[in-house]
Amino acid sequence: MNFDNPPSDPMPALRSWLDDARGTDLKNPTAMTLATVDPDGRPSARVVLFKELDGEGAVFFTNRESRKGRALAANPRATLVFYWDALWRQLTLEGPVESVDDSVSDAYFASRPRGARIGAWASRQSTPIETRAELEASVAATERRFEGGEIPRPPHWGGYRVALEAIEFWQSREDRLHDRVVYARGEGGWRFKHLSP
Repeated sequence: MNFDNPPSDPMPALRSWLDDARGTDLKNPTAMTLATVDPDGRPSARVVLFKELDGEGAVFFTNRESRKGRALAANPRATLVFYWDALWRQLTLEGPVESVDDSVSDAYFASRPRGARIGAWASRQSTPIETRAELEASVAATERRFEGGEIPRPPHWGGYRVALEAIEFWQSREDRLHDRVVYARGEGGWRFKHLSP
């Protein structure tokens, strides 16, 4: 990203920053904070893994009956924040959220390790449990259910896409005089402005 002369289209810079993060020795370079608002207007945030940037937005996968899934059903907008301390960079993506096609969710689910696929069936994400043993019993029952066979994608599990309406690039600099450029997508395409640090 050239902060002195930002490009008219932010997408190549966005892809470049994601590639730069993957090129570090960070354990989870695609970890991002997902912020949502629930039906009562209460915000919440948690870390999820970014999976891909397709032609329409940023994609991640999760249990749609979880707290975040319920929030997205009620208020289908989200903010995603990547922070890469090793690069002194932060990237923020904002926009409306929609479910990805079932075929996309099916393909990604099939690529996951078997244990993760079992877990997607066994865990009722975000619901209370009495003990760890309760979860482990559910895992064992799910393993018996699918023993020797394929594990289909649960109907409550799938992908979301955050359509990119706003993208902010933040690069740390000395004395906290950081570089910040935010892009907003409108009818005529992308427009950008510099922000004070």
